[in-house]
Formats: sequence, C-alpha cells, structure tokens
Amino acid sequence: MYSKLQYISQGETIENQLYNIHKALDAGCNWIQMRFKNQTQKDAFTLAEAVKYLCEKYTANFIVNDDLRLTKEIDACGVHLGLSDTKIDEARAILGAAKIIGGTANTFEDIENHVKNGCDYIGLGPFRFTATKEKLSPILGLSGYYEILQKLKKNKIEIPVYAIGGITLRDVSPLMETGIHGIAVSGIITESDEKEKLIHQLNEKLHGNIIV
Repeated sequence: MYSKLQYISQGETIENQLYNIHKALDAGCNWIQMRFKNQTQKDAFTLAEAVKYLCEKYTANFIVNDDLRLTKEIDACGVHLGLSDTKIDEARAILGAAKIIGGTANTFEDIENHVKNGCDYIGLGPFRFTATKEKLSPILGLSGYYEILQKLKKNKIEIPVYAIGGITLRDVSPLMETGIHGIAVSGIITESDEKEKLIHQLNEKLHGNIIV
C-alpha cells in the first residue's frame, strides 16, 4: 500500500535539500520524492546517495524526480516522470517490473495513457497555483479532481491518484472526498516550524482520523 503523504523535496543546494529531507523524515514522512532541478550530474548523484542512505535508515520510499538514469544508477525505489519527460513504457523497460514509476497528469486522458503504459501511481494537478513549478498546467480545483476521479470510476480504472499543487492543511479533507488516494506536498512541510505536528494532522485527515 502506498503512503498517502508524499514529500517533494526543496532546496537550491545539496545541504538545503538534505536538511529539509532529514527534517521531513524525522517528523514522520515515509515517502520522499527528490526534486533537484537544473543541477550537475555530480551534485545530483551526491545528493541522491545521501538521500538513499537516509531513506533506508527511516525505512521510507525514495523516488527520484525526472532523472531515469540517476534512478537506475543509485538503485532508488523508483522515479516520477513529468508529462514532457521519458515515456512511462520506456522507463518501465529500463527499470524493470519491481521499481515504482509515477507519472504527472493534468487530464483523464493523461491518466488513461499512463495506466496503459504501466504507471504505478499518478500525481494529478495542479490543485491551485504554485510557485514551485515553472510551467504550470491548467488548474484543476476541487471540481476538476471530482470530475476526473468519477471518470476513472466509470471506466473501471484503478490507480492511486495524488493531488498536488499548493495544498494546505484545510484542503485535505475536501480533496479526500473527491476519491483521491493521497497528496504530494512540498512547501507546506518545508516551511513549517512544527513539522511533526503538521504531519500528524495531515495523516489524521488523510486516513480519516485513523493513523496507520
């Protein structure tokens, strides 16, 4: 069963990234997606090596954002691919059946294609405007999620769907009512001064007050 809470890492330097990831793990996150854009291969590898060690220590899933080569080289748990990155089926052929492959989606058709090509989970968004992403797809809002999830149900397509994009604590309960599996967040955790309390609150809402 996939965790309902994914932390997408932030930080411009290796040190910042490691600090933020370590804090998130310490506060109870058990799914880390390492997002370290526009860096040298050497720096990305150095960070990935350290993050892999930390995730193993905390028994957390370690997913690399976008970088298929690094995922294979470092033997991470899996990769998350954007709409303009390597195709899901190509990634599956390279990584094999055992690795987790996530895909970004903005529409029902995106999800349909990802599922057909062997994707394991979907990051569906954005929920609202977020400064984290440079090229933002059309914003979905609650109604967008509801509509897409209903379509998935109608077409008997079953895959864990994560909401992403500027999500706050108060958004979680209404989002869960649309039928999503969980949420992928970055800023809300990175910027929190009480990470442990926040992650506990998020998990309460994600699990319907039952912490598992």
